[in-house]
Amino acid sequence: MIVTKQTQQINSSEFQEGLVLLINKEKSKSSFDAVRDIRKIMNIKKVGHAGTLDPLATGLLILCTGKKTKEIYKYQNMNKVYEGTITLGCETPSMDSETEPTKILPVDGISEKKINEVKESFIGEIEQIPPMYSAIKHKGKSLYKYARKGIDIKREPRRINIYDFKIKNIDLPNIDFKIECSKGTYIRVVASDFGKLLGCGGYLSRLERTKIGHYELENAIITEDLKKIQINDLKLV
Repeated sequence: MIVTKQTQQINSSEFQEGLVLLINKEKSKSSFDAVRDIRKIMNIKKVGHAGTLDPLATGLLILCTGKKTKEIYKYQNMNKVYEGTITLGCETPSMDSETEPTKILPVDGISEKKINEVKESFIGEIEQIPPMYSAIKHKGKSLYKYARKGIDIKREPRRINIYDFKIKNIDLPNIDFKIECSKGTYIRVVASDFGKLLGCGGYLSRLERTKIGHYELENAIITEDLKKIQINDLKLV
């Protein structure tokens, strides 16, 4: 069963078989925070997410419970759609607004034509080096733990696919965009590489995931609203 904001009741048999939940993740909450909230609200231990969203990002997060956790890979492999903002003229170690800028550069002379030329260079199959501020493991420890200590670990490039990349608005130093991409794409790296190619640096200042496969953010439920759903005529607590 797919649980959305339209869901009002869940049969006990559906609950036991496992659920797929479309969650609208709030800003400043990690994906694991969302998993923990579901465990508490629905009183169930077996919960997993089908693709991390950074704490500062918002939007669609798919979670599976019970027996449906065996199907997480199906959702992980689906294409993703993101909307966000690249801020030009500075770089940050985390490639987003989690860390403070380390380099400030002018954005004078950057034209709409040049921005669109750079955008085109990202479309298709490309190589991307994962960021240090990520949950990728090195010797059993997440890379971001090394990054916070100022330790840089060599990362191998990965093949990703950007199927569509639209520039929605330009109001320098900000560029609003929409991207459809494959599994494993780091939008923070796209933002950072975009700024480097323009010669002024850049970082990801806003990100929202709006779609996973054919599942859309507009149908996602806020975690707290799960408490209103009835299971066997009993409210979740």
